Amino acid sequence: MRKTATFLSVLVLMGLSGLLLAQTPSPLTPFSEMQSLNDGWEPLEFPKIDQLSRYELTTEDGQQVVRATTDGGASGLIARVRLEPTDSLILQWRWKVSNVFENGDAREKSGDDYPARIYVAFEFQPEKAGFFERAKRKTVEVLFGESLPGNALNYIWANTLPKGEIVPNPYTEKTMMIAVNSGSEQVGEWVTVERDIMADYREAFGEEPPPVVGIAIMSDSDNTGEKATAWYGDILLNPDS
Repeated sequence: MRKTATFLSVLVLMGLSGLLLAQTPSPLTPFSEMQSLNDGWEPLEFPKIDQLSRYELTTEDGQQVVRATTDGGASGLIARVRLEPTDSLILQWRWKVSNVFENGDAREKSGDDYPARIYVAFEFQPEKAGFFERAKRKTVEVLFGESLPGNALNYIWANTLPKGEIVPNPYTEKTMMIAVNSGSEQVGEWVTVERDIMADYREAFGEEPPPVVGIAIMSDSDNTGEKATAWYGDILLNPDS
């Protein structure tokens, strides 16, 4: 997979292609309050993937949400943020999907597609990287004037990966896949998910988290060639605060 926004290029956020993230803070605009998809969110596209998923604001069950349709393609929407690490940081959202992918498999490159997923990208930590990785990133920063993210969490609506399981992305161990829904039991229903992204990072990577620099949604099917529609409700940080 790939992604190209006006600021991207390299492999990290998804673990399939690259994405460049500036470190400029911006609010996480609720989808229910957006006037257009450009209100605090940007297209997330991939080099070498010409067929894009489609995103649009729509009203579903009386509330404005984002509807994503994928048919053999891949792309997403991303919000640039900067959130300093804390003991706990709750990310809450609700979503609904039309179906899961018959050939989806979180452990295989050929099955690395999901009707719905949410990425959380963390700041790169140069002190923990090798020489060649630091050199590669420095070159990208010079060329593009942007900073690459580091590790990432992917919250996925999986096909067969059991709910709650965490596995490395088949393209890179810098991205960890967390099944927050699995299978077709709740297909067609709104499901509310709440995760402590700080705790998930510690469990997935075995270390303290750096700042969060991006949050994205994506519905993709470029590997399996299958079709699905997903509806994304508001994505909220610390909803009870």
